Amino acid sequence: MVGASHPVPVAPASPVVPAPRRPTGNGGSAWERTRRWYETALGWPTAPGEPVRLRTGVRFDVLGVPADAGYATLERLDRMERLDRMDRRHGMDLPVCAGPAGRAGGGSPTPGFPVAVQGGRMLLLVAAGAAEELPGLLEWLEWGSLALGLTALGAGGTVDAPLAPPGPAGLPPRPPERDGLHGAAVWLRPPEPGCEVESSLPALSVPGHTGTALDLARLVHTLATQCHRSRLTASGPPRARPVARIG
Repeated sequence: MVGASHPVPVAPASPVVPAPRRPTGNGGSAWERTRRWYETALGWPTAPGEPVRLRTGVRFDVLGVPADAGYATLERLDRMERLDRMDRRHGMDLPVCAGPAGRAGGGSPTPGFPVAVQGGRMLLLVAAGAAEELPGLLEWLEWGSLALGLTALGAGGTVDAPLAPPGPAGLPPRPPERDGLHGAAVWLRPPEPGCEVESSLPALSVPGHTGTALDLARLVHTLATQCHRSRLTASGPPRARPVARIG
């Protein structure tokens, strides 16, 4: 019929499909790659969500101290290790005592174990179960009555995961603002993939065992000593410390 209107066919609207997310770098976000690095390369369990958090009490526990006391402790342990090596080279058997009456002593070398820094605190990885032993150990070493700022995280706890260092996993260098002083955790001494990390973690010595890990009592006494000294000198000028950077 002339003048009659006829419907004009309209093509069906195409469904709105969001553009695919552009990956940041190689294989996802930095946190996704960091999670894979911890779970795959190291076998460390992580908690869901971002930022990535590591579960404590499974493969390791964590001791936390003020950063200045932590740095002083590492320096002290390094000196003790060098003295031990010199004694052994000269065929001498001189004990290096770290506790009252030498109870936390011992002349074994001090191997490297993972250490991180975060927001003015140093985080030292120790053997799983060490957090439970800490209160009794401090009492035994005669440090139990003092407030030291020495904390422990064990079974059921979590700790911020430092961004994994660059390496074979294709992780990018850490951004320059990640210096461990503004809340982000940074490895000072990172764990090494492919190595048995647990064998390097400080643990309570067992009679008859000749392992190379640092004795936990020796570490705790040194930490407590440096924490106490730090509190006594808190009113003095701060001591400058180098910022650890990886990559």
